[in-house]
Amino acid sequence: MKLCKKTLALIIPLLLVLLTFLPVTTALAEEKDPVYDTIMKRGELIVGLSADYAPYEFHADVDGKDQVVGFDISIAQKIADDLGVDLKIEELGFDALLGALKTGKIDLIISGMAPTPERLQEVNFSHPYMTVKQKVVVRKDDKDKFQSTKDFDGVKVGVQKQTTQEELAKTELVGSVPTSLQKVPDIIMNLKNKKVDAAVLEGPVAEAYVERDNGLTFADVTFEQGEKDAAVAIPKNAPILEEKVNGSIQTINDNHLLDGYKKEAGKLMFTDDESFLGKYGKFYISGAGYTIFLAFMGVLFGAILGGLLALMKLSKSKILRGIAICYIEYVRGTPLLVQIFIVYFGTGVLGLDLSKIAAGCIALALNSGAYVAEIVRAGINAVNKGQLEAARSLGMNQPQAMRYIILPQAIKNILPALGNEFVTVIKESSVVSVIGVSELIFQAGNVQGASFKPFLPYLVVSLIYFVLTFTISRLLGVAERRMSTSD
Repeated sequence: MKLCKKTLALIIPLLLVLLTFLPVTTALAEEKDPVYDTIMKRGELIVGLSADYAPYEFHADVDGKDQVVGFDISIAQKIADDLGVDLKIEELGFDALLGALKTGKIDLIISGMAPTPERLQEVNFSHPYMTVKQKVVVRKDDKDKFQSTKDFDGVKVGVQKQTTQEELAKTELVGSVPTSLQKVPDIIMNLKNKKVDAAVLEGPVAEAYVERDNGLTFADVTFEQGEKDAAVAIPKNAPILEEKVNGSIQTINDNHLLDGYKKEAGKLMFTDDESFLGKYGKFYISGAGYTIFLAFMGVLFGAILGGLLALMKLSKSKILRGIAICYIEYVRGTPLLVQIFIVYFGTGVLGLDLSKIAAGCIALALNSGAYVAEIVRAGINAVNKGQLEAARSLGMNQPQAMRYIILPQAIKNILPALGNEFVTVIKESSVVSVIGVSELIFQAGNVQGASFKPFLPYLVVSLIYFVLTFTISRLLGVAERRMSTSD
């Protein structure tokens, strides 16, 4: 009995000591932040945004160099400076931002994003750095038609998809028909071309477009839930980073720094000292270069993959034939856009940190490979069966006959079709813009956001695409005629 009392006398103080330190241990465990640790180790803060949303973020020429500017960029720079790291801007389509944040492609989203209940389930948000009012933009001739939220019955209203404006159009503009689009310039173009009769935009963005276009004005419409907080989106497992970001936001709000950021953005928005092509021509040159590179890499590796798949499909092995058939049917039966998202975000889930350009090339190659496989298979089947029999009668085995007799003839037959595939991939590469690859369509969006011209940038892009595809088609025609002559 005495031994038990002595044992208890020793155990109880030990338990009290452990209980004393337990909250500290738990607190330390809770303060672990892999995202913050990665940023500090890397020495770089990667901020994702969609740079076609002036004055929040847009492209502008600064000291002869193209840069992404805007008051969101100033906020991002302030956060990076407070962390003591460099700032890196990662441009993506607005739809791709949350996916990029969740898969670790970016560290923060600063793109005028509102903390909606749906988004809060996926990511955390900082304290708001700005509160803006939503406004309805209409054509000046239609101003008198829209005096309240009840005047929109059957009216088509342009909104940016997956935004607060889309929700307001559905809930407060009674009877309206929301038309959800990817980019604000597209909404404005639809409004000017009478495809929609009104547009719901954030105050600063709406003011910029109305100031630049005499044909647009504001409708006298007030929303009940029309005020929106803009905040920084942060990964769920980043308590230290969230605390640091909130500290920077607090400093910005306390010292009214945002007013200065807005003035800087305003100065860069309206600089019309050059012609349109003189000012934005380099965007198109860069975009055309990326487009050609993407198409070339897609067709090159697609041809290699397609050739392998074609041989597998023609193989006597049921396993190889089954794998080839499943791959070809799956790729041909799913949209390229979905495949791009799978490659870009899926590799992030697997721990592979692919760049945007690498993911775009891989997705295009995987997609092109399925179509090239059928082209190659058809080319091989088009070679007379007697050629194979003659080769076998000369003592060649199956691989030798395929390599030296069948494939050379098949390749000659399929070259025109492969050239057409190249032309097709040039046009299909435009889809890669959703993950921020700076090809022609992506650059056109940047020019739209910076110039406030919704139609002209795409007209220029269409002409560039035509020149590229027409030139390649003529070169293919010359090559085809020469091959016919050799026959």
